[in-house]
Amino acid sequence: MTTNAATETTDQDPRATLARIVGAAHVLADAHDMAPFLVEERGLWRGAARCVVLPGSTAEVAGVMKQASAHGWRIVPQGGGTGLVGGQIPSPRGDEIVLSLKRMSRVREIDAPANAMTVEAGVTLLAAQQAADGADRLFPLSLAAEGSATIGGNLSTNAGGTAVIAYGNARDLVLGLEVVLADGRVLNGLSKLRKDNTGYDLKHLFMGAEGTLGVITAATLKLFPRPRARATAIVGLATPQAALDLLALAQERAGGDLKTFELMPRIGLEFVVRHAANARDPFAAPHAWYVLIEIASQLDGALEESMESLLAAAMERDLVEDAAIAASLDQRAAFWRLRENLSEVQKHEGGSIKHDVSVPVSRVPDFLAKADAAVRAAIPGVRIVAFGHLGDGNIHYNLSQPVGADRRQFLALWTQANDIVHAIVADLHGSISAEHGIGVLKRDLLVRVKDPTALEIMRALKATLDPLNILNPGKVL
Repeated sequence: MTTNAATETTDQDPRATLARIVGAAHVLADAHDMAPFLVEERGLWRGAARCVVLPGSTAEVAGVMKQASAHGWRIVPQGGGTGLVGGQIPSPRGDEIVLSLKRMSRVREIDAPANAMTVEAGVTLLAAQQAADGADRLFPLSLAAEGSATIGGNLSTNAGGTAVIAYGNARDLVLGLEVVLADGRVLNGLSKLRKDNTGYDLKHLFMGAEGTLGVITAATLKLFPRPRARATAIVGLATPQAALDLLALAQERAGGDLKTFELMPRIGLEFVVRHAANARDPFAAPHAWYVLIEIASQLDGALEESMESLLAAAMERDLVEDAAIAASLDQRAAFWRLRENLSEVQKHEGGSIKHDVSVPVSRVPDFLAKADAAVRAAIPGVRIVAFGHLGDGNIHYNLSQPVGADRRQFLALWTQANDIVHAIVADLHGSISAEHGIGVLKRDLLVRVKDPTALEIMRALKATLDPLNILNPGKVL
């Protein structure tokens, strides 16, 4: 995006103006105080800022944006800071203001009969889950970073997670939004309606926009009946094709009760067992691939029999080499620990080049075979840790450096690895970003893979809603 921001007409230092809006205690300018807001958790992006402002209400966010529009201040909206593509980090120039939504952490309303809950943007995903549970309801979005990630950030990046196969992405879980626009106007779109055909459904403009079109301040979320029964299993199998065939069988047998279907490679489990606390190999013998399966139902009763029937049928078809069903909550937690630590433990194995891609579900085995062959030919000794949400075709195709390799030299191959992997994704009609967004990491790549007409429309929307280019400039476009 090349539109120039307006020239400041007053207040070259914004802190006094912002302090009058949110209170002096909520405008941070000291380097130590600002530091947590200026770095991505893996250290891949580090920025600088004029200050960090923490509004406590929608009215205060609107006040901040009115002043930003009047003075041309560049604003970087930020939630929990757990994003993986640099979209939440200000530029190193130091001419931007971080707008943190962390103080906006109220659960405004839970309407259990309507299966709806209205929360502010700074509510963590875990807090939203707990609030729903307290009303005997389920909010199904689930991520490894749910203790820190916030609803505003989840929606701004259209987060995915481990339950997409059953409930959809973050945008599928939203009934309405409250959004502050770049000029400070408030879009009052909070609604509990399941049907509303009064023109354009504007909420979808802001979900997945990564704070470039408006600042999400609150959302009305869909809730679901809380499951009364659950069965969790881990299986060992030989190939991704066997996993795909097992997925089809699971969908046939369990239908809508199938909530999770996660694919994991042997090397990933070895990393977790090596580095994560209280993690152990689930089977006596190793398997090339593993799948974590979970089925759940609102009906009381043991689902173990359904899981046993499913796995027995899979073994009869030679899809599964071994399987274990969790016999207790502790064992279920142990199974989940293997999946949830896959990303975190890779840092202990040196440099990691990461990809968040998706292909049609039926093409996942093809993608893995082609990508593995091409990457290994280009980077001898590379350790491929490919895992993810097989049920929706989203694979985190991560490359760990060869044993004994120099980390910096390996990470210098990032662009080369990207070109290889993304070319195969394009050939299979997939996406270079399945659930992490574009941010800075994939901004320049987007123009190479996105339909030109789609890009024109995106730029037109940006110019219309943010004509001064003050909202998260340099991100996405």
